[in-house]
Amino acid sequence: MKGRLPTGIEVLDRRLDGGLPAGSIVLFSAEPASQSELLLYELTAARGTLYLTSLRSDQAVSDAIDRTRSRVGNPTVRDIGGDAPLDAANRLISALPENANLVVDVVDPLERVDRSRYRRFLNELQTAMVNTGSVAFLHAMKGDGVPKNRSMTKHVADVVWDLDTQVRGTDVVNKLAVPKFRGGRALDETIKLKLEEQVAIDTSRDIA
Repeated sequence: MKGRLPTGIEVLDRRLDGGLPAGSIVLFSAEPASQSELLLYELTAARGTLYLTSLRSDQAVSDAIDRTRSRVGNPTVRDIGGDAPLDAANRLISALPENANLVVDVVDPLERVDRSRYRRFLNELQTAMVNTGSVAFLHAMKGDGVPKNRSMTKHVADVVWDLDTQVRGTDVVNKLAVPKFRGGRALDETIKLKLEEQVAIDTSRDIA
């Protein structure tokens, strides 16, 4: 579809009518113990990517990407996990080239700053994505201690990906919901994914 940027993950692009609208902000929520990073790593294969890490070191992220057996790119990885993660993120995002990916992994420390400062950050992020024709992926952790500004992130985000991971006996079941798609079509059913060495459709049947 015209104006869409493919994610580079075929199983998602087929369901998203070719990809995501340029200029979008995507909120990707997942459990901390899930394999959600694998999806982030595969996004880097589609185009140039600025990967901002707030918890792990930049070296740890680069090493993990190098070990990934699926198709990945060569992202620029920067650590923003210091005393002022919001300021560090703003400086790096201001130099984002056109038609790029931005990954913030994870966005939680940024969501814990003052509400007005975080709102300004989101507005400036939206402007940067539209001006550069890029896509931002804000990786957020679900579970205990959700940051106070998470609801603001959900509202501002153009697209919401919600990964549900459950352990059923000997099986790990991952289901991706897309309940919000501003400028596109939200999915009316989840996508069952295998998150092993690469992102793939899980064709196994659910047994109640």
